[in-house]
Amino acid sequence: MPYLLNPIPFPPVILLLAFMLDLAIGDPEWLPHPVRWIGRLIAFLEGVIRRFTSTPAQERLGGYVLAVTTVAAVYASALLLLNFAYRYSQPLFHLLSIYIVWASIAVRSLKKEADGVVGALRDKGLAQARARLSRIVGRDTENLSEEDILRAVVETVSENTSDGVVAPLFFLTIGGPPLMLAYKAINTLDSMVGYKNRRYMDFGRFSATLDDAANFIPARLSSLLMVLASMILGYNWRKAYGISRRDGRKHPSPNSGLPEAATAGALGVRLGGPSYYGGMVSEKPWIGERVRSIDAWAVSSSVKIMYTTAFLSVLLAFLARTTAVLFG
Repeated sequence: MPYLLNPIPFPPVILLLAFMLDLAIGDPEWLPHPVRWIGRLIAFLEGVIRRFTSTPAQERLGGYVLAVTTVAAVYASALLLLNFAYRYSQPLFHLLSIYIVWASIAVRSLKKEADGVVGALRDKGLAQARARLSRIVGRDTENLSEEDILRAVVETVSENTSDGVVAPLFFLTIGGPPLMLAYKAINTLDSMVGYKNRRYMDFGRFSATLDDAANFIPARLSSLLMVLASMILGYNWRKAYGISRRDGRKHPSPNSGLPEAATAGALGVRLGGPSYYGGMVSEKPWIGERVRSIDAWAVSSSVKIMYTTAFLSVLLAFLARTTAVLFG
């Protein structure tokens, strides 16, 4: 089993180098990014597969083929490329590994997007803040109030603390860079086709289910780490734990509500509530208790919780991989 999960040796120091690189420069837009390649692959395969689907049953089957083909292709490509580099060029192997890990975590870029929305709201007004927010959320933004905008940012930072930080590191720990990249493929599938609308209700069903399954453990680990991060930062960690236990399962997603509830409890804010997607209302339940209104402080505090959770996740992953190297 250890060989199956880690077919290529993975030096733990690569994790630290990649994390420091992400903290230093994030994801420059000029740099080729594997998630963009994965997105192009998904779009291409969807176009091909949809030529052969005309009924709901065929669409469900086509969605299954899309998800399995995408994840298998991404994992196999990363595995073959890293295996070739490991055999013939150790420096290339190390560079490729750092690149994959760096590109698969999103700490600095998540902070950049959150700060961008707050900055637009402060300097350019509601219209620009709504436009900036639309880059990072799937909901309709054109009619959101100032507090609605900031609530959406806090929710996005909280949810992506799991999806964009803890979960990739979790899969890196148990399966190295190829499995980490396979997780990013699952996550990208869900963000592209995992919608409950007319176009993707059947075609995207398996991708959404696969994403829920992949995030089941990381979301719960994220919630616990965010409670610990809240304690370290001096926020209300008892409420973070209590609200995550009470409200974490209220969310329509089996996973997203847990990190959101931990943040809501830590900061004393209320997240969730009705949102519009494509003009259709989604009656999401409220999470947390409104001790204070959501403002720029809440956004910056959610980012601090995300950063601290990231440091804790990297520490755990590094210790786990080091232990595996020493005693595996």
